[in-house]
Amino acid sequence: MSGTIDVAILIGSAADWDVMKATVETLREFGVSCETRVLSAHRTPAETAEYVRKCDAAGTRVFIAAAGMAAHLAGAVAAQTTRPVLGVPLATSELNGLDALLATVQMPAGIPVGTLAIGRAGAINAALLAVSILANERPELREKLRAARQKQAEEIRAVRLT
Repeated sequence: MSGTIDVAILIGSAADWDVMKATVETLREFGVSCETRVLSAHRTPAETAEYVRKCDAAGTRVFIAAAGMAAHLAGAVAAQTTRPVLGVPLATSELNGLDALLATVQMPAGIPVGTLAIGRAGAINAALLAVSILANERPELREKLRAARQKQAEEIRAVRLT
């Protein structure tokens, strides 16, 4: 970990970057600091736990974990921190992400993971939800969120199909 960051993003494999770079891009649009690491709940469990504990101690505010298939990464992160953990299921198997969605959303009581949509929409919404969480303490982020939503509304209003 390179200093204090607002959001730590963990991805289960380098192949997940194609989807999850949208998370980083969205966070950067809002001026939110983040760091992405490839760590696995199954292949590097000790390193995953150590990274989360270091981030937690350094003041990281939100964790985003993305994985496909068995998708236990978000749960492994949540087991190491009381900070908000947002899970993004990815469509990396023959089940098109349904397996990852179920594994991420079906956490036992007491270890919550906020679960987003499968894929790119979930990656972007995880970033926006992280910004919303940070906006509770940072009013400037709340204003940026309002402005972003207003811009979306204006873009929709401007659409003319005929």
